[in-house]
Amino acid sequence: MATAIITLMRGVVYRESAEDVWLTLYRRPAPVRDHFAAMGVEVMVDDAEGFAYLRSAEPDEGEEPLPRLIRRRSLTYHVSLLLVLLRKRLVEFETSGSDAKLVLTREQLVELVHVFFTSSADEARALDQIDRTVKQAAELGFLRELTGQPGHWEVRRVLKAFVDAQTLADFEGRLAAYAKPRAGRDV
Repeated sequence: MATAIITLMRGVVYRESAEDVWLTLYRRPAPVRDHFAAMGVEVMVDDAEGFAYLRSAEPDEGEEPLPRLIRRRSLTYHVSLLLVLLRKRLVEFETSGSDAKLVLTREQLVELVHVFFTSSADEARALDQIDRTVKQAAELGFLRELTGQPGHWEVRRVLKAFVDAQTLADFEGRLAAYAKPRAGRDV
């Protein structure tokens, strides 16, 4: 049980990469959940997608909230944009009926976000910014570079827990509003 607790405190746990921890969460979830509940933290387990993570629990009505143990990270515009675009791409990938993992090359990631980055005459600077953004998304656990395949990135399914359908809908609305004035200028 201690291994499961420590591993969860370090970040997202995936079934395929931490089978012993996953079995603990599956067979004996109550002690692990109780341990974290005492600190105001929930253990979120997605059996279908095969990942688990921690998040701050919402206090019950009338209960005084505990100090936050799980820090919130503010994301830059570029990272937020990349995550929303990756989530949209993940939805499209899953709708195609594939059970495999979504893997994108560096070139595909550049193509995905390039149009949204500030247009500049310095193409090398824009590519450096995109590379930094991809690395930041990887540090947050939403992307993983495949071993032995440099430049190939797996989109981690935990992204679904952080970028939900409502966020995607809001983003689509903003994109439509952004496209309208541009379309009017071109005519």
